[in-house]
Amino acid sequence: MMASSSSVANPEANSNRSRESKRKKRRKIGAEDSTGQFDNSTDPARWRSESEERIYASKLIDALRQSRSTTTPSPVAGGRAVRETADRVLAVTAKGKSRWSRAILAGRLSLRLRQINRRHKHKKAKVTGDNRLKKTEPRKRLPPLQRKVRVLGRLVPGCRKISFPNLLEEATDYIAALQMQVRAMTVLSELLTPGGEGGGSSGPSQP
Repeated sequence: MMASSSSVANPEANSNRSRESKRKKRRKIGAEDSTGQFDNSTDPARWRSESEERIYASKLIDALRQSRSTTTPSPVAGGRAVRETADRVLAVTAKGKSRWSRAILAGRLSLRLRQINRRHKHKKAKVTGDNRLKKTEPRKRLPPLQRKVRVLGRLVPGCRKISFPNLLEEATDYIAALQMQVRAMTVLSELLTPGGEGGGSSGPSQP
């Protein structure tokens, strides 16, 4: 009875509490990404830890061994395969929680679909003769800042059509992950190169 009377007597305090609860709900909803999950995974600091680097290097070695055992590509194709494997393992290490990692994991399938669609369009244009020159309207030049944002969105996988704050967050996390990838691959190349650290040196040199 006392509680109800105090709430009636102090409507301003009730409205303040109501506004605060609404703010908390809005912050909670804003923390969710487009998939409905909380996006608290893009933390660049985690890519700087030695444990994360070791996990990535271990997964990369296993993936490279598996790809070498199944295929024998040419040097050029082999370099491309190593790059694709390194990126895919990086996305797996990120556990697909960021937008860029999900885009990399889905990239191989979408690339294959784009190639198939391109072939079909090319064949259709040949059959129908729809290869006449068309008038192209002049493109409107974007402001410098918007052009840079568009370029950045193209560089970060899966981030062409997201808001600028989300793009900055994804780009920061992606750059930190790439830096960790470079460190891990540099260490692996030094270990696997003949004459490098652990690369088959016969022992300490005699004076």
